[in-house]
Amino acid sequence: MLLMSRASGRYMAMHIVVFDLETTGFSPSCNEIIQIAGIRMREGVILEQETFATFVRPVRYIPGNITELTGITHAQVQDAPEVVDALMNFSRFAGDATLLAHNGRRFDMPFIRESCARHKLPVRPVSFIDSMDLSKKIWGGRGGHGLDGVMARLGLSANGSRRHDARGDVQILAEAVHRMWSQLSADFAVCPVGCHTGEIPMA
Repeated sequence: MLLMSRASGRYMAMHIVVFDLETTGFSPSCNEIIQIAGIRMREGVILEQETFATFVRPVRYIPGNITELTGITHAQVQDAPEVVDALMNFSRFAGDATLLAHNGRRFDMPFIRESCARHKLPVRPVSFIDSMDLSKKIWGGRGGHGLDGVMARLGLSANGSRRHDARGDVQILAEAVHRMWSQLSADFAVCPVGCHTGEIPMA
């Protein structure tokens, strides 16, 4: 089955990988990825058993404020794969899926692009959806389109998962996307917002 973005008129396979990154800071050009997690969705169904998760070993120590926010310590990442291997493995997991991240246009996809450029990784184009666009289409231009705001509006809880741990965040985001998408379209073969193009490593 094909997925069509009404905004762009472009078709893509109805195969989505919801993903999230944790990083050492907020600048794609200066900071590093320290965690990647993803979960697969097909035809609007969240496939709980088809997940990806890895810590990533950064070059520099994780700042204290980031450990406080994410719970990720240097001990957890010191034996983790380096970013080249982690991104290649994530690309293999993603396959031909359309990627989806919350604030992906400004945060997650630029981090992947900059990491690939920094390490001179060959890249391939990938379609992606920014789930903030779903939130804005439902609730308009008002503030509160971060994941916490979306969760509050949808009545979702973290169910014991730590926020800002990518493994928990992708589970929450997948459920939020399912609910937002359902409000905008009864057809999970039709994307109710525009699709963007990014880059991930050529696996």
